[in-house]
Amino acid sequence: MLCDNFPNFIADPKWQTEVGIMVRMTHSDFRQIDWGPRLEDDCRQIVRLAVREDLDRGQDWTTVSLIPSDCRGAAEVVVRQSGVIAGLSAAASVLCEMDAQVSWSPLVDDGTYVEADQSVARIEGVVRDILTSERIFLNFLGRLSGIASVTHCFVKQIEKFKAEIYDTRKTTPGWRRLEKYAVRCGGGRNHRTGLFDAILIKDNHLAVAPSGKEGKPTVAAACHSVRDFLSAHPDLQAEKMVVEIEVDDLDQLREVLPATPDIVLLDNMPPANLREAVMLRDQLAPQIILEASGGVHLKTIEAIAETGIDRISVGGLTHSAIWLDVGLDWGT
Repeated sequence: MLCDNFPNFIADPKWQTEVGIMVRMTHSDFRQIDWGPRLEDDCRQIVRLAVREDLDRGQDWTTVSLIPSDCRGAAEVVVRQSGVIAGLSAAASVLCEMDAQVSWSPLVDDGTYVEADQSVARIEGVVRDILTSERIFLNFLGRLSGIASVTHCFVKQIEKFKAEIYDTRKTTPGWRRLEKYAVRCGGGRNHRTGLFDAILIKDNHLAVAPSGKEGKPTVAAACHSVRDFLSAHPDLQAEKMVVEIEVDDLDQLREVLPATPDIVLLDNMPPANLREAVMLRDQLAPQIILEASGGVHLKTIEAIAETGIDRISVGGLTHSAIWLDVGLDWGT
């Protein structure tokens, strides 16, 4: 799902060093993921499984049979195509978790745009450890850099509009925080991390919620119920809990705006309806954020953004990203 001109999609040099931090801040937002102890712990848990896949509880017998234990060497990690790098910190965690007797020296920062054939890190030390860990840390770099690069394609496509690109929960099981971190490296924003840190009322919730006197709860009634619940549970820090609700049409939007959710998700609306939704919001509740979702790809993103929408959530950032080609080249 890379953009058609993927190898040459950067025109503005400011993105070469600042991609991943150049974002517009808004007053109601989800927690944004940066590299830190919690993310590193997630990474190490995945590394343990990756090591088990590659080594079981044995050895890299090819390397052990060919390479002397005292052999030392140096190699560089090189990208084979241009894009945005992400996962250099993850690669360091891989080497640390595997107790590799090597030094790891990044040559760029995560979030940097890199050209094809550019070196992004140098690794030096025991050759057996380098060879045994190679595929695992390259897998992390390739996957996360692919997400960052695809995200950047979307961000660049709509940079002249106010809308921002957000990810979703359509992530690889176990990899969510890492993949959302990669979205940040590409200049995107993080939607809710999980079910625990935000309220998002969707049509499936309304479909099975207990019936009241007038049947299934309306979108407005659902918002009020959630606000009442949060007020009754101060331990949830209701003032920090974003409340978002999904609507399918303009009638639902008109109904829910007076209930003052923080964000209204406009699901699968065509651009004409999105434009009308923005005008309706501006008239009735200008403080509420509007988010568009559904049917979003690089060929439709600009038409969606030019409607004046605030946010666009894109599942394809994580569920359809193509890996960036990253390899290891030995020094001479």
